[in-house]
Amino acid sequence: MEHFRWKSNLLLACILGLTIAPSFPKTHGANILIVPIDGSHWINMRVLIEELRLHGHNMTVLRSSTAWYIKEELDLYQSLVVQLHGNKGVVEDPGAIQGLIQKSLAVSKSGLTLWSFIQLQVELTSFLLDGHLWAKQFITTLFENKELLKRLADAKFDIILADPALCAGPMLGYYLNVPLVYNVRWIPSGEAHFLAAPSPLSYVPGIGSRLTDKMTFHQRIQNVLQSLLQSSISGFLIHPPYNKLCRQYLGRDTDINSILLRADVWLMRVDFTFEFPRPIMPNFVHIGGFQCKPPKPLSVQFQEFVETSGEHGIVVMSLGTLVNSLSLDITMEIAEAFAQIPQKVIWRHDGAIPPNIGNNTLLAKWIPQNDLLGHPKTRAFVSHGGTNGVYEAIYHGVPIVGLPLFYDQFDNLLRLESRGAAKVVDVATLQTSDLRRALNDVINNSKYRQNMRRLSALHRDQPETPMDRAIFWIEYIARHKGAVHLRSEFYRLPWYAYYCVDVIIFLALVSLATMMLIAQILKKFYNMILKTKEKLL
Repeated sequence: MEHFRWKSNLLLACILGLTIAPSFPKTHGANILIVPIDGSHWINMRVLIEELRLHGHNMTVLRSSTAWYIKEELDLYQSLVVQLHGNKGVVEDPGAIQGLIQKSLAVSKSGLTLWSFIQLQVELTSFLLDGHLWAKQFITTLFENKELLKRLADAKFDIILADPALCAGPMLGYYLNVPLVYNVRWIPSGEAHFLAAPSPLSYVPGIGSRLTDKMTFHQRIQNVLQSLLQSSISGFLIHPPYNKLCRQYLGRDTDINSILLRADVWLMRVDFTFEFPRPIMPNFVHIGGFQCKPPKPLSVQFQEFVETSGEHGIVVMSLGTLVNSLSLDITMEIAEAFAQIPQKVIWRHDGAIPPNIGNNTLLAKWIPQNDLLGHPKTRAFVSHGGTNGVYEAIYHGVPIVGLPLFYDQFDNLLRLESRGAAKVVDVATLQTSDLRRALNDVINNSKYRQNMRRLSALHRDQPETPMDRAIFWIEYIARHKGAVHLRSEFYRLPWYAYYCVDVIIFLALVSLATMMLIAQILKKFYNMILKTKEKLL
């Protein structure tokens, strides 16, 4: 009897194992090639790499020899280095970004006119072009290095995880014929949704438009014109160098858009607590806030300072990874505003110390931003509006005072401001009183914290965390060797077929021919009637 019971239990365990196992698929030890971008983009990618490592996957990072932030970390990943000389790449250079910000602020001080708009577009386009020219050098060096290409091919990677804002990863995925996953928000032509998903300009604001999804007639005109400008810059300035590289190394029938659209899954670094509702594709997975974590205890230095704030609490300020400080005149305006509020302030700052810094302000070259935002005494976050900081503020329910500096930061903060969770101040014309009023309003008006906590609750109310979702889809692609069934085939269509221009012309010609035929028949019928009448008369 005991023997029979043991066999019955074993059989039941086997049945349960067979039943449950398919529900929890595992991918063990996938061989993953990472093709990242430096700067704040690398921060996002490194968070994913750390999690993938915990899941037992083997990673190899392809990086340039001139990288600012991407270093050798043998305990986390292996490195393959593309040897470059000279320019480190403007997109990786904090000094270049600092220069762009100073020029942009100088232009903005003159007021928002057509001429200042043109100047800002020229400055930003020039900055982006320098970055893409650096990428061209990186891609050329990579594809000319036959030994490195052979090494990459022999490694037989299961998957490539790439940031497509610069195009080395997508091109390498096509060359090696390896399944491709993007960790993405930006591509060379702008925001990634616009390339791969339908984007009606009637309610989908273009990047840089500073518009919401509720547009007046005049705002829709602005949105269309700005989108046409962005398309023209991409089509005539940014894409041609990449198209030339595609034809040279990947085949004459390739272009950069078709290469970009071949990705199996796009891990989008936004979600719909932040993004305005819009169409998406089946292979788009939204992972906004995947880098956010519960706060860890603060170090003694920060904890002691926070505890001295009493009931007033603290304000946290940071301008992101690449912007260490602003010009001294702006910095002094900020310092004066901080000195006039009752809260203590922790300010990430790595520039000249303003002489009017208040006793309530602690300057630090580095701060544990996520842990500070998660502290119960934090009342507000002064931020430039970078995506990482915005999502950490949403996750922890901390309202924002925005100091946008360039590119998408204006739009990021506008999304929060339109939801009543942030207040934006113009840095170009910043006065002490402007920032002080904004801080007092955000801290003392409970609606800002309530609205941000509502966003936080929506963001957290998901069946799995954004990180779990990202890891699942990376492993899904590794298990199934791609996801062609999720990928729309429209990237194979020429533009006239995508928009059915050929069909419209054909139907128009058929309709015209039909009408002409009917007209001829009616004319002959009419003539026959006239002749019959003449004979009768």
